[in-house]
Amino acid sequence: MSRPYTFVPPAGVRAYRLPTSRGEFAVLDGAPDGQPKGTALLLPGFTGSKEDFIALHAPLAAAGYRTVAVDGRGQFESEGPRDDETAYAQSELAQDVLAQAAALGTPVHLLGHSLGGQIARAAVLVDSSPFVSLTLMASGPAQISTAQQQRVKLLRDALTVMSMAEVWEAIRAMEPPEETDTGGLDAGLDDLADLRRRWLGNSPAQLVATGRQLCVEPDRVAELVAVPLPKHVISGERDDTWPVSLLDTMAVRLDARRTVVEGAEHSPNADQPLETARALAGFWDSTAR
Repeated sequence: MSRPYTFVPPAGVRAYRLPTSRGEFAVLDGAPDGQPKGTALLLPGFTGSKEDFIALHAPLAAAGYRTVAVDGRGQFESEGPRDDETAYAQSELAQDVLAQAAALGTPVHLLGHSLGGQIARAAVLVDSSPFVSLTLMASGPAQISTAQQQRVKLLRDALTVMSMAEVWEAIRAMEPPEETDTGGLDAGLDDLADLRRRWLGNSPAQLVATGRQLCVEPDRVAELVAVPLPKHVISGERDDTWPVSLLDTMAVRLDARRTVVEGAEHSPNADQPLETARALAGFWDSTAR
């Protein structure tokens, strides 16, 4: 589970609901003081939320970019059915992304973290015209690792017989001690109360449906090669969801820029935000040239 250091938007970042042709989506929107060089749409991963990108807004605004991080359908503060998995088919989530991009009213740099990367890929395979570039952050070419598939299956099984609150308590009980304490978290999180609030905001149907997608996603890199967008593959130097070597190979297959963020794992956006922001801004700047 991703762990943003705070759930409080920094100065200059607005929280609001973005109206689109497919409903409203909760966003955090950060912009530079002057005219932005470009706008980026940021999609979070499985069990994550828009807050996972909260440490990127300020450095990317300083680099001249507007950043709009979004809760997907059924994630945290974006509404979605709690017992209808059909609403969370990957094709439906891809259409949501296209609607979000259209609502922003400008061509956007699209970034997806983990599950968000596979949803972003699905969106550009439907229609790449709203986008300036595609960044896949810690998001691999096909299904997640066997170990992670087992964890996701355990979660899906639990959700069939337990409430979200009961599953939260089970997750907390299973975490190793170093992840159970609040070290490294903002004191305002009040002993992980905000993480619990985010968990309870998720739709169980969304978690079941997207968890299944992560376990069966086919390799669509060959399709993505044909999409005429600049591409960027960025990750930490360690990752237990997709091996880093697999991400290296995917970048070669895509002829994509490759960034490995030192000192980061599956969430470089949270682990090393300044270095991650520099890499993103550098890539986006290169697309303008």
